[in-house]
Amino acid sequence: MGLEILPSMGAWGFSILYALAAFLFVLTIVVFIHELGHFLVARWYGVRVLVFSIGFGPELFGFNDRYGTRWKVSAIPLGGYVKFFGDENAASVPDQAAIATMSEADRKVSFIHQKVGPRAAIVVAGPMANFVLAILIFAAAAMIYGRQSTLPRVDTVQPNSAAMAAGFQPGDVVQSINGRSIRSFADMQRIVSFSAGEELAVVVERAGKQVALTAVPALQDVKDNFGNTHRMGVLGITRSLAADEVRFERVGFLTAVGIGFTETWALIEQTMTYIWRIFAGRASADQLGGPIMIAQMSGQVASVSFSLLVQFVAMISVSIGMLNLFPVPLLDGGHLLFYSIEAARGRPLSERAQEYGFRIGMALVLMLMVFATYNDIGRLAALWPKS
Repeated sequence: MGLEILPSMGAWGFSILYALAAFLFVLTIVVFIHELGHFLVARWYGVRVLVFSIGFGPELFGFNDRYGTRWKVSAIPLGGYVKFFGDENAASVPDQAAIATMSEADRKVSFIHQKVGPRAAIVVAGPMANFVLAILIFAAAAMIYGRQSTLPRVDTVQPNSAAMAAGFQPGDVVQSINGRSIRSFADMQRIVSFSAGEELAVVVERAGKQVALTAVPALQDVKDNFGNTHRMGVLGITRSLAADEVRFERVGFLTAVGIGFTETWALIEQTMTYIWRIFAGRASADQLGGPIMIAQMSGQVASVSFSLLVQFVAMISVSIGMLNLFPVPLLDGGHLLFYSIEAARGRPLSERAQEYGFRIGMALVLMLMVFATYNDIGRLAALWPKS
């Protein structure tokens, strides 16, 4: 390996910088909206907000608003936080020393002294804001570009495939899968890709008649247009699209919002299905990714178009919202778990129990980050330019 690698390293370095810029764009929007959800609902309930930070670690720059909140951008752009009055740290762990010296006026504006309902509303507002962002992005895309309509017709059936075993024939038009209406080929792919090894009840239209089939998608490695490999369910059917067969139907505002809800729910459903399959031992966790994967995919979609990058923001926003709702102490879902216990018991858990909970949560989050980073490094190594 000599000087001949320099041109490829130059291109590789540019790709890294491009991906990093796209990554910062995606993550900054998603984190800002998430924390803004916490911030706005906290302000609604009269809770004093001390810090609104994009990123962690040392502050790069910031300013104070007229309410005394420090808005800042920090050096490590892998998340963010809102720190409330009465919090010890960014994870909203109560500052017991400060609480002990609070006046009655201070208690009214401290987070920890709010009733369970307001605290839960403030916590859940972050993930909900992520879902709202995704809905608005998908709705805007539908308003601008229209709703894509592609007939879910089978043009070819691959030999020795799951589709052949199920009895699919060229010319079949898929009507429904497991009772769910299929409007386009993409609808069918979405269901099939997350159903490897599961029986699917498929109804197709064949020569004007309804035919019921039972298909079991096979788990296969599939490469996307960027060369990334994904393990997903595959039937083994293809659709040959002519230019005039891909239509974009113009939609009104209400229909676009409905599409936004549908697309967002589909992402939530797919994520939950994948996680359930991992715990059930029916799917591999090697598809989980972390910041490196997000950066890589951000750069890839940005290289296609800005509109596609914005829609990728919606996908990451849903993922961040879902992740934060997991009932793991340290995450929003962990706080909601504690508040549920408090509401059921009539009093909060002891300080020691909460401390142990946060330690366990920290350990789980770190383990997930290490595992995701391990997967990311494996993907990155596969893309490293060969000498």
